Amino acid sequence: MIRHPSPNYGPRRGGLRPALVVLHYTEMPDAGSALARLCDQQAQVSAHYLIGADGTIWQLVDEELRAWHAGTGSWAGMDDINSRSIGIELDNDGASPFAAPQMLALEELLPAILSRWAIPPAGVIAHSDMAPTRKADPGARFDWRRLARLGLSIWPRVGGDPNRPLGPSLDRIGYPPAPQAQRLASFRLRFRPGATGPETAADRALAADLADQLILEK
Repeated sequence: MIRHPSPNYGPRRGGLRPALVVLHYTEMPDAGSALARLCDQQAQVSAHYLIGADGTIWQLVDEELRAWHAGTGSWAGMDDINSRSIGIELDNDGASPFAAPQMLALEELLPAILSRWAIPPAGVIAHSDMAPTRKADPGARFDWRRLARLGLSIWPRVGGDPNRPLGPSLDRIGYPPAPQAQRLASFRLRFRPGATGPETAADRALAADLADQLILEK
């Protein structure tokens, strides 16, 4: 891991501690470009970590501090996500597969973060999850199922009740208030990539299963 401090940080507000890990893609040509932007004082953006396509990890902001990666949004009733999360940027242009060395580096980094801050697998979320009206990262090419197999995220099982209304299930999972079509698009981006059109029984069943998993964890 390479220490590369960014000037873009502050204290976590109100004594808040990390309860989430938010994954992003950089949507930039390469890691060098992303590193320059995340450390540019004029840009006023940062993250705790940047992982290059080759697996190199840069730590930009200490975990105890508030990096500026999440912006406006909420999750599971929590706002000020910057004060409540660790932000990880993945060097990816937004359209390409995520490189194998990068995924391996992420899978080595995440367990230590989750252990240090007692964050459950359900607390590892997409930027698009917490900001469904404005964000799409890390996008449809990111392998959430792979993380879930390692206990580093959550994934639906065979499915729950296809007749259960979608809205309450999305609420239970953590999706913030937004037009239902945008919440559905955000849910699909992560759990049914490629799905389009009106809500279906498959959407309701998968969301119901995830909601039930989270109820059992509490």
